[in-house]
Amino acid sequence: MSSIEEFVTELTKQKNTSTISNPYLNQDIADNLRLYLGAMIKMEGKRVLLVGEAPGYKGCKITGIPFTSGKAFERFDHPLLKEIGSQLKLTKIESENTATIVWEYLSKKNDTPLFWNSFPFHPHPKDNENKNRAPTSGEVELGINHLKRLHSIYKPEVVAGIGGKGVECAKKAFPKENIVYIRHPSFGGKSEFIDGMDKII
Repeated sequence: MSSIEEFVTELTKQKNTSTISNPYLNQDIADNLRLYLGAMIKMEGKRVLLVGEAPGYKGCKITGIPFTSGKAFERFDHPLLKEIGSQLKLTKIESENTATIVWEYLSKKNDTPLFWNSFPFHPHPKDNENKNRAPTSGEVELGINHLKRLHSIYKPEVVAGIGGKGVECAKKAFPKENIVYIRHPSFGGKSEFIDGMDKII
């Protein structure tokens, strides 16, 4: 079994609860993630691992790929999106603000970072999957082992956190590394997000 296969299999062990939805229990969404990770491992250029907070219900929960949305695959002319876009299995196409800002930015860059989340499953208010909530500190703790495993597969040169939870998870996972903080692009953080990305990409 390949390291990517083991990584995805490990993700499928998380059960759904009244406040957590695991998109990777869906075979198609797990396949989308395999496709993404396989393409990223082969990609040339600077290896940067960016850790976000958690999947959103309009983005990663549907695509299985952090910081993406169905609309981003349709809209942006980016080598990675073009390479895997035609092979993705999506139940619906949604637009997501964060994904739009991220890929609008990356479409003008040569290097593509690997995105992950501090908590790789979708946290939502009790019994309402069509809403997002921030992951708890306990959920971020649960995400640390997944992040360490991904780090060992990808072997990044730089690790950065997007938003507070991403930084918290990365610092706990890699206490000896200098974790770069990048402002999350939502809620008016777009220009600071771009400034932060420019320093590492």
